This record gives sequence, C-alpha cells and structure tokens, in this order.
Amino acid sequence: MKKGIYIILMLTLAARFTFAQGTAGSNAKYEFRTLIDKPSAGILEKGFVGVSLDMLPMGVVISKIEVGVFENFSFGISYGAANLIGTGDPQWYKLPGINVKFKMIDEQLAVPSITLGFDSQGKGLYFDDLKRYEIKSPGFYIAAAKNFEIFGYLSLHGILNYSLENEDGDKDIDLAVGVEKTLGPQISLIAEYDLASNDNSGVAFGEGNGYLNVGIRWSVGSGFTIGMDLRNILGNKKLKEFKAVDRAIFVEYVKGIF
Repeated sequence: MKKGIYIILMLTLAARFTFAQGTAGSNAKYEFRTLIDKPSAGILEKGFVGVSLDMLPMGVVISKIEVGVFENFSFGISYGAANLIGTGDPQWYKLPGINVKFKMIDEQLAVPSITLGFDSQGKGLYFDDLKRYEIKSPGFYIAAAKNFEIFGYLSLHGILNYSLENEDGDKDIDLAVGVEKTLGPQISLIAEYDLASNDNSGVAFGEGNGYLNVGIRWSVGSGFTIGMDLRNILGNKKLKEFKAVDRAIFVEYVKGIF
C-alpha cells in the first residue's frame, strides 16, 4: 500500500513538472523579458505580474516586480543591496530602479518584435562617487527579437541603449546582441554579448573586450522559472577583485491577477 502511494505521488509530481511552464523551453507560457544583464523585446501580457530575484557576487540581491498594465505596456520597480547575503551591514542601493516597456511592433513572419523601454536598474555594487553601478543600467533602449523554429526555437536579439550613468565620462550609445535556444519543452540556453561601448573610456570599469554572459533557464513550476548564469567570461573588468568570471542565480514567478 505504501509503495503504491509512493508511486502515485511520484507520478503526480512528474506530471506537474512535465507540464509546468514558465519562460523557458519550447512550451514556454510567457515571453523572455530579459536576457541576463540586458532587456529583451519580450513584455508581460496585460493583467499579469512578474516577480524576480537576481543573486550576484558580493552578496548582491536585486528584486523586481513588473505589471502588464495595458496591452503591450508594462511597468516595474526594482530595488536591491550589496552584502545582503553575508556578514556585516547591507549596502542598500541609493534609489529604486524604474522599468517601463512599450512593444511597438508584434513579431510577424518577416518582421521582428520591437520594443521601446527605459530601465534605470544597474547590477552589482553601486559607486556613489561616479553615480553608477558596476554594470551600468540600460537607461533608454530599443530591443528587437525574432524567433525561428529550428529543433525547438531559436531566438535572436538585438539591443541598442543609452545609459544615464555617464558621470564617468563615457556617454556613448551601447549595443548588445543575444540568443536563446530551447532544449526541450522546459529548458533554454541563453547568451548575450554586450559591447560595453559606454564603459571603455573616461573612468571606465571595462577594458574594451565587452561582456560575454551565458546562462540556463528551467521552467520548474506553473509560472516559475529558475536559472544560473556565468557572467564576464571575457574578464572585461579592470579591477582585480571583479575580473574573474562570476556566477549568479535567477528566480522568477509570473501569474495572472486580473
């Protein structure tokens, strides 16, 4: 009897995870709204809420909540701190981040989806003297994405952005590209390359190699996605303590509320 109950329980859990969908995999229920450090053209549908956590080195934790307010329009707020995980006092960010997205064009057969947005949330430590994050916030951006049905789905992304964090003397427009490849119904691999052209002159943190980041996402429950990222693979940061490849954890939950 106990064995039978155990088998039924395991089959129930297996069914739950087999059909559970978040933002990853070929059966994804929701669009990718970010790659790793860069925004994508994806947007929350009207009436849905997304809550996410980024856990980064130096005990950095960034939380974000987004709401699909209208059709093709979303709004979000984020906030975080360094040393939130660890010992000693947390170093709270000076201001919360604001995230606004408007999808101008929906994807069609020969046309990519195109989204305009603003995001003031950077990542990593915040440096008061330069008024910037370790990884600058995107600021104003335009993002495009196109999906192709190739052994599941292959998605190509392009992002052009202008960050307002330019007290370091580098006011250039930045460009990034990204890719997502589904591996079965629940898992996606993602990669992005940020030229970091707005962080290679003046009092720059970058050495001019750009930031190459890769990650994996897994839909583990209804609306629930987890992931792990490897960031700064090219060792682009000048400061020794930040130069190594770092690891990060991503957690996300999406649910319809109205």
